[in-house]
Amino acid sequence: MAEFTLTVLGTRGSMAVDGADYTLFGGATSCYMIRAGEETVFWDAGSGLIRAEVDFPKPPVILISHLHLDHLLGLGMYPRLTRKGLETRICVPASDGADAEAGLNQLYSPPLWPVSMKLYAGDIRVEELSLPMRLGEVLIEGMAGSHPGDCVIMKLSYKGRSVVYMTDYEHQERFSDPLIDFVREADLVLYDGQYKVDEYETKKGFGHSTVEKGAELMDQASIRKMLIVHHDPQSTDEILLEREKAIGRKDIRFARQGETIELL
Repeated sequence: MAEFTLTVLGTRGSMAVDGADYTLFGGATSCYMIRAGEETVFWDAGSGLIRAEVDFPKPPVILISHLHLDHLLGLGMYPRLTRKGLETRICVPASDGADAEAGLNQLYSPPLWPVSMKLYAGDIRVEELSLPMRLGEVLIEGMAGSHPGDCVIMKLSYKGRSVVYMTDYEHQERFSDPLIDFVREADLVLYDGQYKVDEYETKKGFGHSTVEKGAELMDQASIRKMLIVHHDPQSTDEILLEREKAIGRKDIRFARQGETIELL
């Protein structure tokens, strides 16, 4: 059977954290690695990227959902980018009409970073994120989410299975029909559940959602399993365990840094 796995390299939202209170769910920011046969796709390049593997059968593709700092922090220190002759594609959504490389260089250039991506030793190809995209037998589709500055919701399909990435997503009172159709019958959805319901009431417009709304979407769209992501930096392991237990469902759980999930 061909490999189809998702590895959680970082699932913290907004800001990286560390210490004894963050050992179970982790403190690195958003980064997920999908292996589908010989293809490798990364969703976002948060600080979790620095622990990613370097060698792959084919050059990996890093898909950036949006240009907020917590989703880019790992690029500058990812070892693959410093190795001469190794190709890596980085696909970045357009920002205010600027081209992809200009958007990335807002962070990765002086004075915020010593050098730009083009000065790294690796063969780095920065291009605009354009979906749908095909990589061999892998299909990646996208639709606009709801987040300040925009954010792309992405779905990756391979051999009849699909996984959806809904980070930095703020729900509306009701989910739109196009969104429900986009995620319908997905095998796994990574859903932004950063806030408790009472927290969300004071943080509307911040661009994040709740586990409860994720459960609503799961039931409306017949989603098989849901992984809650983008954990608040203030949420310790104890808090996240309590929230996970309160869900009372085996098909919804909180993402743990370092875990690998079989999708086939």
